[in-house]
Amino acid sequence: MSDNVARFQTTDADELGRASLTDLVLSLLGRDLFPEAAAAPDDAEATYLFERRRLFPDATDYRQVIETAVQRPHDRDLSLCRLTSALGFTPIETACAAMALAVETDVLIGRVIAYLQSPLGGSRPTLGLLAHALGRAAGAADTNLEARLSAGRVFATGLLRLLGEGPLPERTVSMPLAFVHNLTGVDTSWPGVRFPNGATYASWPGSVMTQASRFASGLAEPSGAALLIRGASGLELDAIVRTMAAELGRKPVLVDPAKLEARGFGALCVAGNYLPVFICNLAPADYLELPDLPGYAGPVVAAAGCDGRVGVAGGRVVEWTVPLPTADERAGLWRETFGDGDMVHRLGRDHLQSAGRIRELSETALAYARLAGQGQPGEADLRRAAWASEGEGLGTLAQPVYEEIPENALVLGPILRGELGIALARCRSRETLADDLGATLAARYKVGVKLLFVGPSGTGKTLAASWLANRLGLPLYRVDLASVTSKYIGETEKNLARLLARAEQDEVMLLFDEADSLFGKRTDIQDSNDRFANAQTNYLLQRIETYSGIVVLTSNSKARFDDAFTRRIDMIVDFPQPDAEERRALWIAHLGGGHRVRPGELNRLSSLAELTGGHIRNVVLTAAVLARRDGGELAFRHLLSGLRVEYRKLGWTVPAELSADRADREAAS
Repeated sequence: MSDNVARFQTTDADELGRASLTDLVLSLLGRDLFPEAAAAPDDAEATYLFERRRLFPDATDYRQVIETAVQRPHDRDLSLCRLTSALGFTPIETACAAMALAVETDVLIGRVIAYLQSPLGGSRPTLGLLAHALGRAAGAADTNLEARLSAGRVFATGLLRLLGEGPLPERTVSMPLAFVHNLTGVDTSWPGVRFPNGATYASWPGSVMTQASRFASGLAEPSGAALLIRGASGLELDAIVRTMAAELGRKPVLVDPAKLEARGFGALCVAGNYLPVFICNLAPADYLELPDLPGYAGPVVAAAGCDGRVGVAGGRVVEWTVPLPTADERAGLWRETFGDGDMVHRLGRDHLQSAGRIRELSETALAYARLAGQGQPGEADLRRAAWASEGEGLGTLAQPVYEEIPENALVLGPILRGELGIALARCRSRETLADDLGATLAARYKVGVKLLFVGPSGTGKTLAASWLANRLGLPLYRVDLASVTSKYIGETEKNLARLLARAEQDEVMLLFDEADSLFGKRTDIQDSNDRFANAQTNYLLQRIETYSGIVVLTSNSKARFDDAFTRRIDMIVDFPQPDAEERRALWIAHLGGGHRVRPGELNRLSSLAELTGGHIRNVVLTAAVLARRDGGELAFRHLLSGLRVEYRKLGWTVPAELSADRADREAAS
């Protein structure tokens, strides 16, 4: 007789309770094959079962022994019994779960089950086999134990599953692999669930993490409320949920509601002591009810952008919009990568970026510096990092505008340049602008800046937007209106919501060319198309008012916009047709130094050809082509030829003073 058998040869319930649940079930299964006085068999599976049969005499009260084994579990059953106790399982259900776990972790037990179920085979037990074994322990009241087990909590919570389509007693009992791993001390994957990614950092902004800890303390109370976190993503969201989970004594897991296999996930959260964090990608007017998690009654967190609503069946949702770190905290985060200096203070003051975004940009800038063989990144590396990390997020809804605009490339009159200077100062001071102003203004102040550039085509509106983005150190993206707008109801709003949310998160400047096509006037309702068009405009008006980034809109006329929209614009900058002096400066700026055009000829062009900067650009490019064809420097006659091409394109008549005959006579003289 083995030491294990000798240890349990007693009818004392307290001693018998120290047996493992697997040994108890195997002992019950062995009673049908081996009488108490049977001789030991020869084959390995039967011998293993015979020894478990002899652990307990026939007079054993198995019901009491199983209850004791659950209350005072064997080391082998400790994790399982903690879980089943939290889930409210009966002792019989716990014994079933123990057998399902045992066949996944002990190959010999699986062979014993296959031996018992021969000739059908199968290493996992059938429901009928378990019900037959545990029927003695369940008592006479449980006459249909298969039905009672299959309808009980052990299957309802998803800890066990019934496989196959046959009769109930013949269906196989299985424990999902995630539970097997978890109960043996290994965190594992689950459909639609992942653990937070990203590097861990020693420090995150105290102002944000203090609020996270406070909300976590509120979740610890059994109030039935879920917390909805708005405005956090990436590394910052990881840090926030790690902080909250640590406050609650749990481990965070990020959940995609669309991909989640809900059955069993609640029990897994109990088993792994997880804090579920649902990542909700919501469009305007979307409503998502978080899935019910049978067996789990702990705290629940969701994360979303500014759009959509989240609900919980039978509970409440508390919202928390994550604030930006303070300017000093932002500077401190930049300092970790870029060291101390004026650039760090300027970045912290002027750039309203989340902690996670600063970490992402810093890591990318550091990678660029290392590739270049530099020890520490600089501002050029940071600019490259800002561009490199944008395109995928904004997708096909906006295209980058890679233009570096030097100061002398922007030819403007003094009034217009002064207004652009005010716009630049407004953007740089937007976070603290209302600090010392009146309570009424401060109460409704939004940090976003909305600029409308109005003027004829070619007057420099897009160029000025690039100039502004360069001075602010922000990537500029031109919104593709063809990709944003859709003929399907609600799709335009969804596209814009996704675009604006990403732009806010990454702090890019958006440029809406010909914006009146999106933000135009609302019309009288004549049919359903008018109703939906007005609903779209209403959404845009509301969303643009709450937008926290910088957006530039261009149009040929401000009269095309709805009055409610122009009220929401912070500045309207008028780009008029250039006068003669400004046109001369534009000709000089476009021609550069490699030409033979005399000052008098430039004066004639400036005074007689009333063109905008865009048209002048086209004329100079055409003249340059002609000059290269002739093999000489660009001359006045080339400009006149280019001018005629541009005038024909516009459907205009070339001024008589710049006609070809007169120009030829002057050239001959």
